[in-house]
Amino acid sequence: MALGLYLAAAVVGGLLAVAVRLPPLVGYLAAGFALGALGAPEPTALEPIAELGVVLLLFAIGLKFDARTLLRREIWLTTSVHVVLSTAVGMGFLGLLAVVGNGLVADEPAGALALVGFALSFSSTVFVVKVLEDRSDTTSLYGRIAVGLLVMQDVAAVAFMAVAGGELPSPWALALVLLVPAAWLLHRIWDRIGHGELQALFGVTVAVAVGWGLFEAVGVDGQLGALVMGMLLARHPSAPELSRSLMTFKDLMLVAFFLQIGLHGRPGLEDLLLAAALLLVLPAQVAFYAVLLWAMRLRRRTAFLAGLVLANFSEFGIIVASVGASAGLLRERWVLVISLAVAMSFAVSALVNRRGVELATRMVRLLPHHSTYQLHPDDRLVDVGEADALVLGLGRIGSATYSRLRDEYGLSVVGVEHDQSRVTELADQGYDVLRADATDVEFWARVKRAGSVQVVVLAMPFHNANLIALARLHAAGFTGKVAAVARYDDDVAELRRHGADAVFHLYGSAGDALADHATEVLLHRRSGPTHDPGAAPRPAPG
Repeated sequence: MALGLYLAAAVVGGLLAVAVRLPPLVGYLAAGFALGALGAPEPTALEPIAELGVVLLLFAIGLKFDARTLLRREIWLTTSVHVVLSTAVGMGFLGLLAVVGNGLVADEPAGALALVGFALSFSSTVFVVKVLEDRSDTTSLYGRIAVGLLVMQDVAAVAFMAVAGGELPSPWALALVLLVPAAWLLHRIWDRIGHGELQALFGVTVAVAVGWGLFEAVGVDGQLGALVMGMLLARHPSAPELSRSLMTFKDLMLVAFFLQIGLHGRPGLEDLLLAAALLLVLPAQVAFYAVLLWAMRLRRRTAFLAGLVLANFSEFGIIVASVGASAGLLRERWVLVISLAVAMSFAVSALVNRRGVELATRMVRLLPHHSTYQLHPDDRLVDVGEADALVLGLGRIGSATYSRLRDEYGLSVVGVEHDQSRVTELADQGYDVLRADATDVEFWARVKRAGSVQVVVLAMPFHNANLIALARLHAAGFTGKVAAVARYDDDVAELRRHGADAVFHLYGSAGDALADHATEVLLHRRSGPTHDPGAAPRPAPG
């Protein structure tokens, strides 16, 4: 009965949030606080469901994440400096409130204020990744940087909890390095699984049993374990498919996470005011992120996009405060205040990031301009030369389209592919290919000399990716022709409705081509050979 009440409250909260044009998660947070204020009994299943949702989220992040990113200077150095600066600003702001005479802050020692500042220096992995997924920007440059910063923050939080809690990991934790060679075995098992529900079950088992369970057993945070296991499996060809198959399951379970945040007690007016006041720290944190990333030679727009998406407090802050309170470093009431501040920051950040791209574009004037040669190599202009055609997505269909446009129609073609291994493979075969994500608005902002392009082919394997790229093209002012591939009738109609000039129905057109081949064979048998019978049939378009 209690679980049904929470589900109903989540649906109502989500509907109300959508009605006022806010993300549904703001409604889930509000529903959690409303249930907590009314004293509704918490279902026993809520916490494990929320935990499982976060574990699957971090596993899915790992599947898309290149561990080498963590070794890049813009990740580890930015994280280190940002945590120090944010902690100092948070501590200073709380000290100012103490001088003003806030009752909760006035009697706190400097160490307690520093701990609160540290708890507020993190950004929420769950919230940020949700925003990036909704924008389809997880693989964009600023998205990859944001996720890298979040991973480093999570490591810092785990280290603090191990030290402050007085429970160091077991010596057996050193054996976790064996998971690196063990990943080879998991890859071989995965090769034999195929697709469908067994693959999804395999992913959940690795995330929960191996990642979360094994790491928890040796005294290391299980959520970090789920992330690590995802990163170890990220190079498997089916990793993107597994990540997508877990998406709905994971999103439903994360509703429990957002509901649970509101259940940390009944706040009083003073608690609400103090939590709201803590939001004034967020602009300073955005500024620190932007300036530090700009100093790492990233474009101003990239730096501000990353800073804005990270403009929130983290659920890890609540955990850090809880550990601090258990260790006698903080009063228990701070857990409630930080929970309120985290929830409020989610609501504010959701509003800000609804127009994050526009805000970042306007804010670039606040920092000096880098010349192209000063910029980070991943953030420089993309030169498509004098290409007549762009092919976005160089899988089997895209690469065949590229070859036909180049070899049979004599066009100058440039391909765009986000998978580095595929880029290397095609470059060795003589393709002119750029590594970029065509769904990333930054790609179109960085494209140089695209005026000669007459046609763009959207050959990415996922309908939503092609739709996003089509919208990015129109937003960039492209006036040439756009052709696209689609698997289903409604996808064809949607692409045409959004401005595609030609749509290749993957199954329907393949059927037409197969009928043509069958007819050729029939006519050949009736009339006798008129050409080499061993020749390959004419390939299907695309």
